This record gives sequence, structure tokens and C-alpha cells, in this order.
Amino acid sequence: MTGDRKPAGRLGVFLTICAFSFMVNFGRVAFAPLVDHFISTGVAPAVAGFAATAVWIGSALPRLPTGFLLTFVRRHRVILGMGLFLSVAAALTALSPGIWFTVAGALLIGLATGVFFIAANPLVSELYPQRVGLAVGLRGMSSQIAAVAAPFLVATAIGLGSWRYGFWGLAGAALLTTVAFVLAVWRAELPTAGREDRNLLGAIRDQWHLVAAGIVFVGFTGFVWQGVFNFYVTYLGAAKGVDSGTANTLLTITFAAGVPSFVVAGRLADRFSYLSLLVTILGGFVVTLLAFTVVEGFLAIAAVSIVMSLIVHGLFPAADAYMLDTLPDEQRASAYSGFSATMMLIQAPGSVAVGLLAQYGVAYTDVFRGYAVVVAAIAIGMGLLARAGRLPRGG
Repeated sequence: MTGDRKPAGRLGVFLTICAFSFMVNFGRVAFAPLVDHFISTGVAPAVAGFAATAVWIGSALPRLPTGFLLTFVRRHRVILGMGLFLSVAAALTALSPGIWFTVAGALLIGLATGVFFIAANPLVSELYPQRVGLAVGLRGMSSQIAAVAAPFLVATAIGLGSWRYGFWGLAGAALLTTVAFVLAVWRAELPTAGREDRNLLGAIRDQWHLVAAGIVFVGFTGFVWQGVFNFYVTYLGAAKGVDSGTANTLLTITFAAGVPSFVVAGRLADRFSYLSLLVTILGGFVVTLLAFTVVEGFLAIAAVSIVMSLIVHGLFPAADAYMLDTLPDEQRASAYSGFSATMMLIQAPGSVAVGLLAQYGVAYTDVFRGYAVVVAAIAIGMGLLARAGRLPRGG
């Protein structure tokens, strides 16, 4: 990577990106606690799950087009457009007259988030090229704080009279942050690392081994995690007899446990082998997910959920650091968009898959245990490939 160690004004740009990161993840995760609320109002489980899935499908769809856009538009200009679009999408969701309009609003919010991650993650890695793991970890921590706040904020909005209030707040906050971002960029000396990145398909083709490795690590594990956290509250009620209020508290605890994970995993990614770290994270997720299906009682469920969250949330900064630190300047955003678009398309159906299986009579416990077996197979396979030297080592 290129760039000076201490160029002027970059902290302000980074902080506004972190603020955007909070908002885009709130927009995505806010639909998870709404799944149970929608079901309680008479919406079918599969449809409610589709509302949560739509935002992730939306997050996947623009990632490759955004990679192409970045071959001729500067990263900060794309982020500016994203901020304005997010504000409008959140306002339209707040105006939704019915569940299918809500699904459409979720899709639009997802589109904005997909654009953000493709433009912002390479820019963050280039703002601080000597500390990529820590930089993407702090950016990810901002997202995770939103995930912690989302159940509380959604419950507060429902308590005040409507879940729509949360999306009105998102619309206003996105608009204000867009203004702050413009001011920060105007004052900053931005990196020039991506100016030679002009061939989207060529970059993906040249870096396909690395792109494929990232997709396998994150895509399928993310599919599983999507199903688990979006049906976390519903699962605890159906399988363990936990009331909705307690289950939402446990979901908040689970997301809160993931906050330090981003920074810790980012620091570990800066110091140790990317592949060893990623395989270890997958193995730990398998063990804790199986334990989650076995334990009973508030304290035991909370303890397992905390450990599971600490482990699985480390996957995302570790994988981002692996990709962004390994990709060359002239191919970073393009190849990263190929990885990100594909892994998000794989992740997105995780929620609706759980809902459909439940409607067809498969117990939630059996679904989660089956998911754990899938991740175990991936961990073993990738570990063997890494040991044989068949995967890019990164760095």
C-alpha cells in the first residue's frame, strides 16, 4: 500500500466513516428484532424472515456494480452518494403501509449498505496502511455497537407507538453524517492508492484464489450466523421456553459481546497468520453453536451466547484484513467487491432458510445443529488446504 503515515485530516474522515458504519448496520440489524414482532402481529414466519433477508439481499446486490463504479469514481464521492440514498431509503421504510412495502424498504436500505462497505472498507485500509487489522476492526466495532443498540432502540420505538420511529431517526442521522463527511473530506489529505484500479473483471480474475478463499470462509459461515441471530429470539421461545422480553435481553447481550471482538481480532490479524486465525474462529463457532442448542437456563444460555458472539464476530475483521492487506493497490477495490458481492449473496438467504425449514416442521434445534455440521466441514477443509499450502497466505 502507499501513503504517508500521518497525512492531514484523515482522522476526521475515519470517524465519519465509523459513524456511517453504525448507521448502515443499524439499518440491517434492526429487522432482526422486528421478525418476532411481525410474527406476533400475524405475519407468517417465512414472510417475517424474508423481511430480514431482503436487507441482506439488498446489501449483496450493489457490491459488484459498486466495484465497477470505483474504477472511475473516487471512493469518497461514492460514500457521499450512499449517505444521501440511505437517508431516503430509511424515510421510505418509515412510511411503509404494509409488510411487503417494509420488505421493499429493507431492500433499499440494504442497497445503501452494500455500496458503503465496498467503498469504505478499501478506503479505511488505505487511510492506515500500517495498521489494517486495527483500522478495519475499529470500523467493524462501530457496526457492532449498532447491532447492540438495535434491539433496544427497536423495542423503544415499539413502546413509543411504532417501530417506524427508529427508521425516521436513521434517516435524519444519515443526512447529518453525510454533511459531516463532506466537511471532513474537504479538510483531509486522502490516499491515492486506488487510482490505478481500473479493471474490475481483470482484478477478480487475477486474484481469484484469494477471492475464493475469502468467500468460503465468510460466505457460508455468514449464512449460518444470519439464520442464528435473526431467529435467536424466536428459537429461545420455541425451543427453550424463554419469554420474548428475556430473549431480547439475551440477544442484546450476545451482540454486546461482539463489540470488543472486532478490535481484538483486528489486532490478532495484524500479528498472526491470517489463515490460522480464520480456521480457529470457524472451529470455535462450531463448538459454541452446538453448545447453544444444548444448554438451558438464563445464565448458561447467556454464557454460551457471549462466547459464541466473541468468536464469530472476529471472523469479519480477520477476513477483511486478510483480503485488504493482501490485495495490491491496483486491484484492491475491484477484487474486494467480487469477494464481498458473492459472499453476501451466499449469506443473505440464511434467515429465510430457517423460516422455511421451520414452516415445513423441522425443529429449530435440528436446523442449528445441521448448520454447525456445515461450518465444521468448511473449517476442516480449509484447514487442510492451508496446511498443504493451497491457499494464499496473505500479508
